[in-house]
Amino acid sequence: MSEMRSQSDYLQRALLYDMLAQFYKYTYPNLHIHYYGKHLKYMKKAMYMIRSTQQEDAKVRFVHTSYDTPNVDIYINGQRTFRELPFKNISTEHTLKAGKYHIDIYQAGNSVDSILNKKITIEPGKSYTLAVIDSVQKLRLLQFENQPEVPANEAKVRFIHLSPDSETFDVAVKDRDVIFPNVSYKQATEYLGLTPMTVDLEVRETGSRTVLLPMPKMQFKANESYTIIFVGLTKDNSEFQFISIKD
Repeated sequence: MSEMRSQSDYLQRALLYDMLAQFYKYTYPNLHIHYYGKHLKYMKKAMYMIRSTQQEDAKVRFVHTSYDTPNVDIYINGQRTFRELPFKNISTEHTLKAGKYHIDIYQAGNSVDSILNKKITIEPGKSYTLAVIDSVQKLRLLQFENQPEVPANEAKVRFIHLSPDSETFDVAVKDRDVIFPNVSYKQATEYLGLTPMTVDLEVRETGSRTVLLPMPKMQFKANESYTIIFVGLTKDNSEFQFISIKD
């Protein structure tokens, strides 16, 4: 709040000095120059404060991809931020200032024994997906940077492989070419730029036509960036699924 008051104060001062500069413009040129200089000074301070505030803000979201872990509570620097996040679900976005943070994850309702803790670094102005991965016995937290910006009237998509029992697989257009070959566990692909479309995709065994997961009628809308995350186990087709998220 103090930063917001400072910005407002600087803008009010800049407005006042601009009014005084205009008042003396034709009668007392020296006073006009004096007050106009003060106007510029406080405008620069206000703009610097605004830019600094914008740069400090970053966004994080959490996704629960650990197939055998119950709902989780997520704490950031000791404060519970997300409650009872289930498997295959993604949290809302949470705004943070740039800096270092300590993440603790507990089974929902248990704030005594954490099942995962990790320190992360957040850079100014960036957006992140933080993924809880692997089995409950060896949980890990992976950090992926999001890129929500999209050229006008275009779309883009990336894929993240978080299915722990498959080392690699291919992402392809149904009955056609492979888009991303040999995607490995814990890997995020590059973003693929697209013309807005609806298309049938599929996940295949690496170098094969064997389909592990059909993805019919995937819709990519104009001016949207997407992250598609593969979760569950490939050896049990009922568990191998994907989550589609707008960045």
